[in-house]
Amino acid sequence: MEESKAAKATSKKSPDQKIRDGYIGHVLEHGKAPASIYQFIKSVKIKEEDFYNHYNSFESIEKDIWLYWFRQTVDTLKTDPVYDEYSVREKMLAFFYTFIEQLKTNRSYILQTVPRKIRPELTPYYLTTVRKSFKEWVGELLLEGEETEEVQSRPLIGKRYDEALWWQFLFVLGFWIKDESKAFEKTDAAIEKSVNLAFDLLGRGPLDAIVDFGKFLFQNR
Repeated sequence: MEESKAAKATSKKSPDQKIRDGYIGHVLEHGKAPASIYQFIKSVKIKEEDFYNHYNSFESIEKDIWLYWFRQTVDTLKTDPVYDEYSVREKMLAFFYTFIEQLKTNRSYILQTVPRKIRPELTPYYLTTVRKSFKEWVGELLLEGEETEEVQSRPLIGKRYDEALWWQFLFVLGFWIKDESKAFEKTDAAIEKSVNLAFDLLGRGPLDAIVDFGKFLFQNR
């Protein structure tokens, strides 16, 4: 009975989802990627042409797994009726909390495939497509922040805000991977403190007041 239900659930999956789930399952079971695409497609029972219609390598599957988790997170946020009422800072907090919840259900796979030390200045290959989508999403958030004056528009460095927030993404991910606290309480604290710091820096602060005062003095000397 239970096997029948599982079989029906599997049959309803789209080919790309079936491939992603099959790849994760193989890594969890064997501790490494499949030996070959031929071996893999036999194990997940799909045609070779169906595989190549969606992916061209195991690396492309790994990239799509992370992109899927990112998109699921954003979709979850957008379906929340109160999300639109959040400030930009709150939207970023909600993103990280929701994204970590998404990752928790796949922690075993992540620990198998992601090194415990992530360097924020280097984007791992499996996150390259996520980086592009994240920066597009963050770009919209930053524009909203400028309109609400939560984000200060600054020459030169303002163009790097999205990159700074991507570094924060890698910091949060790396912190969570190493976190051994109960219910990942330390990760929640790291998210709160890092996001608040980021938006304190992105918002208007003492430095902007100093620059404005300097301009005033220069113009009225």
